[in-house]
Amino acid sequence: MSTLQTINDVSVLMCEAEGEVIAGEREALDCIGDAGYQGAQWVVIPAGRFDDAFFRLSTRVAGAIIQKFVQYRVGIVVLGDISHHTEASPALRDFVRECNRGTQTWFLADAAELGERLAGPAA
Repeated sequence: MSTLQTINDVSVLMCEAEGEVIAGEREALDCIGDAGYQGAQWVVIPAGRFDDAFFRLSTRVAGAIIQKFVQYRVGIVVLGDISHHTEASPALRDFVRECNRGTQTWFLADAAELGERLAGPAA
């Protein structure tokens, strides 16, 4: 179950920590559809909901999922500590850094950081 929240005047669909594993485009489209139905501009998905393949860039799972969000013009936030993944992969660490510079895809540690980002001009 997901809940719609407004954070700094931005509508955000907050996905629960428990739920279907986000393993590919089908699950991403389910989230995007739910966001569209509820009028959310962003979808926040706890990092633990993603299949481990998402964090291995060579699988191209992250790219396929993020591309769906871009196509439908819905922002995606991967929320939570992914340091064990980024420490193991310099490529992922660079990818996360580049995403966080943009306005479509963010990897954030917690809800407080999300609130800060949504309050800024990049939101």
